[in-house]
Parts: sequence; C-alpha cells; structure tokens
Amino acid sequence: MKIGYARVSTADQNCNYQVDKLREAGCEKVLVEKESGKSKYRPELTRLLDIIRNGDTVVVYKLDRLGRSLKDLIALLDSFKEAEVQFISLSESIDTTTSTGKLIFNVIGAIAEFERDIIVERTKAGLEAARARGRKGGRKQKLSDKQVKLAKSMLQDPSVLKSDVAKHFGISRPTLNRYLDSAPDLEQNSLF
Repeated sequence: MKIGYARVSTADQNCNYQVDKLREAGCEKVLVEKESGKSKYRPELTRLLDIIRNGDTVVVYKLDRLGRSLKDLIALLDSFKEAEVQFISLSESIDTTTSTGKLIFNVIGAIAEFERDIIVERTKAGLEAARARGRKGGRKQKLSDKQVKLAKSMLQDPSVLKSDVAKHFGISRPTLNRYLDSAPDLEQNSLF
C-alpha cells in the first residue's frame, strides 16, 4: 500500500497541493500533519509509523516535509529500511523501489554515518588535548580538599548542624555527605 504523508507548519496553512500530488502518485491513504517540523509531537507521523507494514511505500512531496533535520530524516529512513518499507520523495526524485533511489538513499546514509564518525573523532581529540594540558573531565569539584577538612572540623562541634555547614559552603546536605564520606581521615562527631 502507498501511504502519503503531508505536513504544513501551522493550522492556518493549506496542504491541498501536497495532498493532490500524493494522490496523483497513487497514495491510497494520505495523513495530513499540521505541526511545525521542529516539533517532536507529530501525531500523524507517529500514526504513520504505527500503520506501515512490510512491503508498504511511504510517499512525501518533499523530504523536508518528513524530517526535522538531516539526522531525524536519516533515522526515519533507516526505520523504513528495517521495516522493509519503501520510500518516495516526489520533488527530489528519490525512490527506493528503484536502483538509483537505493543508491541515493545509501549515499545519504553514508554521509550521515561519516558525519557521526567525524563528531566522535573531534570529541576524542578535544578530550585528549584537554588531558594533555592537565584538565580532567567531569563536573568541577564543589569543595576543595581544604574546604572538606574545614567542614569536618566545623562538625567536631556537636552544636553545629550538617545543614548549616552545607549552607555555609553553598551546597546541599547530600553533597556535603558525599564529600565527608569520600574523605574519612577525620572523625565526624556531629550527631546531626
């Protein structure tokens, strides 16, 4: 079955032209979405993904009607491929039922994979450069070793509450407890 998907960004816009082109292309069913492409909430796209079956063909008027971004589009096209669903974009002449369309689809997929690999390489290189300069990854420490020792000495006084010490350092009580637990060299005499 050929299933068409048409989308306009707002409820005010008209998608009759898209619907007409999808019907001309032989779509038996056309789902019409009136949501921004940037919106994650697209109920008709969700419905499309629920109703497609092995051997179906999804048809759109233009690629940008389907995906929010290249990454989103690639993910959708990959899900179609896994479900053995064909894909046609009328404006860009992409048709995975043909060998040329499959080639274009695979080129798009290869470019997306290349882009992901480049991002991973850049991230690794950035982390290595930071380590070479003596920087560690992760969240910045909220308390220095000196501050932890000061907190422990403050808690030597039984009248001092942990919540007051935490407030003094601008951290939560659970955070203070984590620091105290990780540096057990001083005794904690506070009952609170």
